[in-house]
Amino acid sequence: MPIQRRLPKWGFKNINRVEYKAINLSTLQELADTKNLSKIGLEELKKAGFISASHLVKILAKGTVTTKLDVEAHAFSKKAEEAITQAGGTIVKL
Repeated sequence: MPIQRRLPKWGFKNINRVEYKAINLSTLQELADTKNLSKIGLEELKKAGFISASHLVKILAKGTVTTKLDVEAHAFSKKAEEAITQAGGTIVKL
């Protein structure tokens, strides 16, 4: 038997994959309400314990935003962008 048939097959690992820590809009709204924030960036998320220093952050659209928030993150889903801007806030992609 040739060696390629004797050895087990293993999966594919994409070396270009970028992993994000997902944060929902409901989490942002809860954080803004409890700490009276109008600007939420990486520092505020680190202090709240949602991310660590090495995480990349992506904002997802689960939940609603009712207050005007200025949000900084590495990536946003399209619906999250729309929800934040419709509430009067701004987004900043890092």
